[in-house]
Amino acid sequence: MRRATRNDEDPPGPAPEPRPSKTQRKREMHELQDLGQQLTDLPPAQLRRIDLPERLREQIELARRITAREGLRRQLQYIGRLMRTADAEAIRARLAALTGKPEAAP
Repeated sequence: MRRATRNDEDPPGPAPEPRPSKTQRKREMHELQDLGQQLTDLPPAQLRRIDLPERLREQIELARRITAREGLRRQLQYIGRLMRTADAEAIRARLAALTGKPEAAP
């Protein structure tokens, strides 16, 4: 029989929150990329009505000018990465209000 050691005991204090799984993180990343794609597809007048960080807005405008498929794919990935620091929920709500489509669940 194995004897319990100090390392086997739970540390005092609150338990750390479990990290999201890799699948969950990838799902969230793809959702942000899809949101970035929707922003890229908006007419310029509607895009101006959405409050976005300046760097994100610049990259969305750049994506509109890219014609190469692979270049556009990589640009959309970068936009998805920038979206991680933006308030995605507020952007989704504003996008839904502008397009008249109900918000998609994240």
